[in-house]
Amino acid sequence: MKNRILFIYNPLAGKSKIKTWLSSIVECFGRGNYEVVIYATKGKKDAKNIVIDCLKRESYDLVVCSGGDGTLNEVISGIMESDKKPVIGYLPSGTTNDFAYNLKLPKSLPKAAEVVLHGEVFPCDIGVINGKYFTYTAAFGLFTDASYETSQAQKNTLGRMAYILEGIKRLPNWKAYQIEIHYGERIIKDNFIYGMVTNSVSVGGFRGIAGKDVLLDDGLFEGIFVKMPQNVIEFQAVINDLLKGNLNSDHIYYFPIKNITLICEEKVPWSIDGEYGGEYNTIEIENLHKAISIVRGAD
Repeated sequence: MKNRILFIYNPLAGKSKIKTWLSSIVECFGRGNYEVVIYATKGKKDAKNIVIDCLKRESYDLVVCSGGDGTLNEVISGIMESDKKPVIGYLPSGTTNDFAYNLKLPKSLPKAAEVVLHGEVFPCDIGVINGKYFTYTAAFGLFTDASYETSQAQKNTLGRMAYILEGIKRLPNWKAYQIEIHYGERIIKDNFIYGMVTNSVSVGGFRGIAGKDVLLDDGLFEGIFVKMPQNVIEFQAVINDLLKGNLNSDHIYYFPIKNITLICEEKVPWSIDGEYGGEYNTIEIENLHKAISIVRGAD
């Protein structure tokens, strides 16, 4: 009896390159003795709803998605909300594909399909933020809205540069949020222009931004919170430190966390895996240790 793959792809992601390789990928899965059920997404939350609906009706050995980090987030969210927990495969075809870098997945979609069939099944941590799941990052503040405010057409034309240009447009309007942070036995209260809880060695296409000790299965996230600079020179220094992964800066709080609470008098917009995640006064974030099983490549 053949094993079964539920294959969900975003036809618009990353210059629509999945369309070029779709037949080859399905043939690859067929050679692996899999029966393949295919769905193309048509809009936001479509991947999540497809997963929930399909897993209610039938069983699958693998749920494979092709798209960007947002598509992967939807698939994982759908699995987390289902009783069945099949293994996840990922064919990265988005603009930055941060999480694919963590999983050591090749950029070539046919090669990534081979990894899905023959790679290592890996128990991986994910997070939950106010009831919403995230794969690798939840963030607020400077630049974080660039990913979801950038149009798909810009992403397809300019790639990662589209995010950078969108972020630069926001530089004159940077603002700080006064936030009280509770983690472990500690409380921090300060004015922050940026904050991130992450489980990734790559964020926004920048490698090493969360330090060198990131592990995807240690039950911990990396918390990074950037204080409000006092002038333009400090601001430039802070941005340089952040992008270079210099987390020993006087302007940056950096610590490992399992659970964290953030409280702010005004509502703060959040980005979840690069997509708009809502605005909140109070945020509760928790690490769900080894909550999913996902296929990764070799070192």
